[in-house]
Amino acid sequence: MALTGILRTGLVQLRVLDFEESLVHYRDRLGLSVVGKIGEDRIMLKSFDEFDHHSLVLRRADSPGLDFFCFKSLDKQTIDNIAKKSKEEYGYPVDVMTGHPGFGEITFVTVPTGHKIGFYWEVELAAVHPMLVNPHPWDKEPHGMGVACLDHALLCGPNQGETVRWFTDCVGMSITEYISTPEGDGHICTWLSGNTRGHDVAILSYPEPGKIHHLSFQLQSWDEIGRAADIMGRYNISVDAGPMRHGITRGQTIYFFDPSGNRNETYAGGYEYFPDHPTRQWSADHVGEGIFYYSKELNERFLSVLT
Repeated sequence: MALTGILRTGLVQLRVLDFEESLVHYRDRLGLSVVGKIGEDRIMLKSFDEFDHHSLVLRRADSPGLDFFCFKSLDKQTIDNIAKKSKEEYGYPVDVMTGHPGFGEITFVTVPTGHKIGFYWEVELAAVHPMLVNPHPWDKEPHGMGVACLDHALLCGPNQGETVRWFTDCVGMSITEYISTPEGDGHICTWLSGNTRGHDVAILSYPEPGKIHHLSFQLQSWDEIGRAADIMGRYNISVDAGPMRHGITRGQTIYFFDPSGNRNETYAGGYEYFPDHPTRQWSADHVGEGIFYYSKELNERFLSVLT
């Protein structure tokens, strides 16, 4: 049972420049499996520990970035309520997509940061999924970094406070942590959860709309983070930061780039969250410690490179 009607992050469509390079990165290095194609310009992939038909779509495009970011919802009523309130009380554009392979209707809301946030509740069981009868940890052993599932994203755009209010008031998600502005009258960045994860999405204030800072994939332990770092070193993957720990969420992490310039993250650990927990707060002068807990200093690329 979902705590809020939002079960988890479920489906993302990412723009890439070159299919072959992108497949080597996401399939062979991260360890996703190809599910199939949508026409000539989109490829569907999933992780070994996911039940849904697929979780990531790579779309060939002229520029990198994010097309949409979707959540799996508990039921149709949850989505209907979000759509109605988004349109009638917030005045946000709402549209419905049908015909996406393996999925029922996906309802999209365009939020003030410029992102298309989707919600779905009907999705086919993947052809290859975690075992259900006398289950082993996996059926076919993971490859590459062996990422277990799609975890979260950091989305960037203007009107950060309005978008966060929509996520809490309309979608029903909880603020787990935030970084306050230097004046203390708002948030620079806010982390939100609809379940027991430390976060499903984070929203960063940024002047340009519709940007993504990173898309994160879950690993199971610090040892797996280390192995992922070894793979990055072996295949000359461009690393932005890590291996390291966050102060915010306590997660263990590496940030790195796909061949198109989209920032990825492998993420492990972090605390378990429940809605009765107090919200954790970070002041603006402790941002470095919150993000890079060991070095306590942010690199310039981490703050400036978005797609």
